[in-house]
Amino acid sequence: MKTSLTRSTLAVAALLLSASLALAVDATPLTPDAKGAAKATVDSAKATTATAKSSAKSTTAKAKAAADARIDINTATEAELKAVPEIGDTYASKIIAGRPYANKAQLKSRDVIPAPVYAKVKDLVVARKK
Repeated sequence: MKTSLTRSTLAVAALLLSASLALAVDATPLTPDAKGAAKATVDSAKATTATAKSSAKSTTAKAKAAADARIDINTATEAELKAVPEIGDTYASKIIAGRPYANKAQLKSRDVIPAPVYAKVKDLVVARKK
């Protein structure tokens, strides 16, 4: 009698456990066929390639915009030069007085601005030739 009661209790517990698992998880797993799986992989690769290409185009566009956003030390006004961090009234007037520049490194080589200031502004300025 004790054994049958234990078996009944275990059977009920197993039924309850399996019912709760069936409700928690979908009992019918989806298994894609070979063509569907291969197609999904190819589509995923195409999407990744397209994302990489658009990212590269975006980076190139940003680089061009950044290059265009640089201040030309040969043509910039005093106000435009003062807008560059680290360039104040004195450096702006020295830059204008030393024109024309063949390249932006001449700001440092001609002692127009000191080397630590040049290191901070070299990516923000350009010396375009006329």
